[in-house]
Amino acid sequence: MAFELEALPYANDALEPHIDKETMEIHHDRHHQAYVDNLNKAIAGTDAEKLTLEEINKNISKYSAAVRNNGGGHYNHKLFWSVLGANKGGEPSGELAEAINKTFGSFSELKAQLQAAGATRFGSGWAWLIVKSDGQLAVTSTPNQDNPLMDVAEVQGTPILGIDVWEHAYYLNYQNKRPAYLEAIFNVIDWDAVAKLYAGA
Repeated sequence: MAFELEALPYANDALEPHIDKETMEIHHDRHHQAYVDNLNKAIAGTDAEKLTLEEINKNISKYSAAVRNNGGGHYNHKLFWSVLGANKGGEPSGELAEAINKTFGSFSELKAQLQAAGATRFGSGWAWLIVKSDGQLAVTSTPNQDNPLMDVAEVQGTPILGIDVWEHAYYLNYQNKRPAYLEAIFNVIDWDAVAKLYAGA
């Protein structure tokens, strides 16, 4: 089965003013579509055609650089769109909030660590909140389109929140001011969606 680009679960302008409509159109319709198309080309005729996206990422060391870049790109963006939403922001509640307070001391400390992970990632990449194999939360970052699900990741775990710090995610609105983007994106994080991923992990 070839992979397909799913439609966004909200309108392209739903995240304004924090993420502008034009950025969403370019980011989802062009960049993400290219990852899907190139992943399908890279796995054509291989055993990876029979695997899920998660299975490919978990065993990424077996595959080519093209599968790593595009399989990561598809997985990362699918997660990214799913944890954003209009009229979201605020703070998590319930079990996720308890786990954040236990691990980081407070939500504001988690936010600071995620923003630092994104701001200090040299070049392109991602900042992540993950659940490690022992069930503990951790903040980490990866270069390019790598992610913590990959068997090559420095810190491995199940991602429950990913923040894209590639320039195409923010440059039209924020230019070189990545920290301003990393502040604004907290206004559109859907903590209920993150909590569901936490419960599943």
